[in-house]
Amino acid sequence: MGRPRLTDLLRRTAGRLRPHQMGWAVHPDGLRQVLHRAARTGLPLNVTENGIATEDDTERVDYLHTHLAALAQARAEGVDVRGYLHWSAFDNFEWSEGYRPKFGLIAVADDFTRVPKPSAQVFARIAATGQLGG
Repeated sequence: MGRPRLTDLLRRTAGRLRPHQMGWAVHPDGLRQVLHRAARTGLPLNVTENGIATEDDTERVDYLHTHLAALAQARAEGVDVRGYLHWSAFDNFEWSEGYRPKFGLIAVADDFTRVPKPSAQVFARIAATGQLGG
């Protein structure tokens, strides 16, 4: 099966993604748009610190799929994107919010035990295969 189109992914997730724990809106096509703007510099691009703060890992998986689809669309449109770093590997301390926002692909328990979330496996599969899947 081929790579899902951005419009199909957005339609599938419409209504499920809402502003996340930081209060920021989720807008996957905004990533594609800003990549086009940044490409005007003529330099290759790397996306850094792109992620969602949520307790609901299903939302994080949807966020990964829709934002990576937007990135793939930008690349197909000629934008030279060379890398993507998800924010964050681990749930961490945010200076203005403490430990409340859950950005990580891996949970950190009170005893500092690390527990990979399902989104970590999804991201690992995408990184290994280069395919978004369905």
